[in-house]
Amino acid sequence: MYSPIENYGIIGDLNTIALVNLNGSIDFMCFPDFDSPTIFAALLDDKKGGRFEIRPQFGEMKTKQLYLPDTNVLLTRFLSAEGVSEITDFMPVEELYEGSELIRRVTNVRGNGNYQMLCQPRLNYALQSHTAEQISANCVLFKSKGEHNISLRLTSSVELFIQDGDVYSEFTLQEKETADFLLEHIVKEHDERKDFKLFITESLFRTINYWKEWVERSQYNGRWREIVNRSALVLKLLTSFKYGSVIAAPTFSLPEYIGGERNWDYRYTWIRDASFTIYALMVLGYTKEAGNFISWIEKLCRDIKGHKSLGIMYSIDGSRQLKEKVLDHFEGYMKSTPVRIGNEAYDQLQLDIYGELMDAVFLYNKHGEQIGYDLWEDLKKQIAWLAENWRRPDEGVWEVRGGKKEFLYSRLMSWVAFDRAIKISEQRSFPVDDNWKRQRDLIYESIFIDFWNEEEKSFVQHKGSSHVDASLLLMPLFRFISPKDPRWLSTLKKIESELVSDSLVYRYKNEFAAYDGMNSREGTFSMCTFWYVECLSRSGQLEKARLYFEKMIGYGNHLGLFSEQLGFDGKHLGNFPQAFTHLGLISAAFNLNKQLNNSRNKNAPESG
Repeated sequence: MYSPIENYGIIGDLNTIALVNLNGSIDFMCFPDFDSPTIFAALLDDKKGGRFEIRPQFGEMKTKQLYLPDTNVLLTRFLSAEGVSEITDFMPVEELYEGSELIRRVTNVRGNGNYQMLCQPRLNYALQSHTAEQISANCVLFKSKGEHNISLRLTSSVELFIQDGDVYSEFTLQEKETADFLLEHIVKEHDERKDFKLFITESLFRTINYWKEWVERSQYNGRWREIVNRSALVLKLLTSFKYGSVIAAPTFSLPEYIGGERNWDYRYTWIRDASFTIYALMVLGYTKEAGNFISWIEKLCRDIKGHKSLGIMYSIDGSRQLKEKVLDHFEGYMKSTPVRIGNEAYDQLQLDIYGELMDAVFLYNKHGEQIGYDLWEDLKKQIAWLAENWRRPDEGVWEVRGGKKEFLYSRLMSWVAFDRAIKISEQRSFPVDDNWKRQRDLIYESIFIDFWNEEEKSFVQHKGSSHVDASLLLMPLFRFISPKDPRWLSTLKKIESELVSDSLVYRYKNEFAAYDGMNSREGTFSMCTFWYVECLSRSGQLEKARLYFEKMIGYGNHLGLFSEQLGFDGKHLGNFPQAFTHLGLISAAFNLNKQLNNSRNKNAPESG
């Protein structure tokens, strides 16, 4: 039985993320890294995927989940007439500990309780068998059979038993008693810890303190601070400590439409998504994370071999080959197939990435640390390539698989790339190619001439179109056009008439779905709603912007987490949680809060 996508919380260690169900089961986890094969994937196949489940044997019970305040430590609570129990799930972060570890602490809060635990790893996307070896009464070692070599060790404070390669336990806890479970990736032989309970307790408190100290670094003190902090904590979890890259989402093949084929692998670093993420973290004051990403980009530029330009996406370590495969032994979430790993879009041409990247570098150079000469020289090569290629049709921001077109958004972001490169050179007195200004101005004129539809009184999605798409909402956000310009306001009205349903926004009309190479429909794009809110606030429509922002927050799950899309019935769709959605929330909250403050100060009576 598949749980709704929104029924999950997440924990992570800055290397990987696990999804924890409201029922106490870990149903998805790639291990030890974001883009490693799964060890648990019940989310994609309830029978074959594997899970790590702990369940109290109460009769009728309710479940709740919450994060310990300002942390990524997750508490799942079970409430019944017989008692109350809690599972505390967390992963000690890479910055504090070596190795990858998943810790689960069960606490019997009230009454006495019986429990069952099942650890059912299914290694290498459930393609590989394994052995289970009893090391002691409280310790079992899992070892894979086959070419993908991985060893996992499960240690517990209660007795463990092996059955058909899985590990189970049945135990009883009195009031206030605890039971601990530690699943770790073994890269070398470790001695068993002498005081297991003390180790778990110390790890818990150190992890809590790490997250609290990280949140305290935020410079945001405006409205909706709690939801902004939660989104920031999500973005931090999606950041690789080892490499500085930022993944789009920790999952793959969660459908954009139940029973449809829009099932993609998002466990990689899109230049676009990561650049937007860095902007969101920068406005909150997290310049360290921005600097780590800039360092990753710098290494990427130097390691380009056989390519004149950047790819649109990479694995977390900077590898470019992300060949797409279908896992046809998995039935898919709610039987939505195919289940894909890898992503063929890596080989697409998406010209917008240069604008997002240069905007992130511009902001980091201005508000973080100044970039160095070597990175500037590498970026110059990319801008030089763009100067020769910005007119080309491409697959665009939505990664269409039905053929290339001349998209407005690709032109817009090419303009941003030249504009920000020029601004960086002016700030730092870097040598600059005189051709850049000419190319920037040519693109500017092209957008107003080639992408303005006089009959529709609107900018349009691509050359020759009469329709809009949600990416146009970024035109004022990147300061290409004033948010109060008459041409923009009439475009905004067309977006509202074509794409907005109450406060929710589709990325483009469903009629375009046939062109994008997919036959199935999709939900509304949550990040686009936040772009819409920001456009409303920047144009002075503050009451409407605030109402729609509050309504959109109400679509978040019980923990304030968002997937990529929302279905017609409000259910979450697509990979979960989605960086793009959470960074959109941060940006919208930041701008709306600023506009509300400006409006309040403007209307305040003068003193004296």
